[in-house]
Amino acid sequence: MDLTLLCVLLSLLTGAWGQYGDYGYPYQQYHDYGDDGWVNLNRQGFNFQCPQGQVVVAVRSIFSKKEGSDRQWNYACAPTPQSLGEPSECWWEEINRAGTEWYQTCSNNGLVAGFQSRYFESVLDREWQFYCCRYSKRCPYSCWLTTEYPGHYGEEVDMVSYSYDYYIRGATTTFSAVERDRQWKFIMCRMTDYDCEFANV
Repeated sequence: MDLTLLCVLLSLLTGAWGQYGDYGYPYQQYHDYGDDGWVNLNRQGFNFQCPQGQVVVAVRSIFSKKEGSDRQWNYACAPTPQSLGEPSECWWEEINRAGTEWYQTCSNNGLVAGFQSRYFESVLDREWQFYCCRYSKRCPYSCWLTTEYPGHYGEEVDMVSYSYDYYIRGATTTFSAVERDRQWKFIMCRMTDYDCEFANV
């Protein structure tokens, strides 16, 4: 192989590696969540929204049995790629009640850009709402569910979306009446690069 061609290939590979980092993750500018940056205290409600034009890319949580079997939560956001454009509208989805299992995706082909939650002492659980944003007339495809977070009730949650072209569109959860804790599977989807006419996929 010609030495010049080899040098060109190596420089391209190095540039691509630098762009996407160790995990193929293009979100170089996202709001880091530190250990002390919880958005709530135990047994308190919260409202978290990403800045305009950003979506949730990471979820972290710790569980405390002695603090009402509740969790503290933390989120990280990242800007969406320019190919998606700016959000055309954002809204709060319907409330998912405490003490029940539920499945929800953002309506109107939206992406999750925030969470709102309120704690209920009577059931030792929280109700949840997604804050969703729609990007033009883009549609989701190639959707899949993550593994369960946490892996076992009472464990820490540390979910990071390392796939640069997959976005959180919702979640399905199970609730343990014994452990008073919830397991999450996040719904991850790609979005089309073109407008589509389907209002809710």
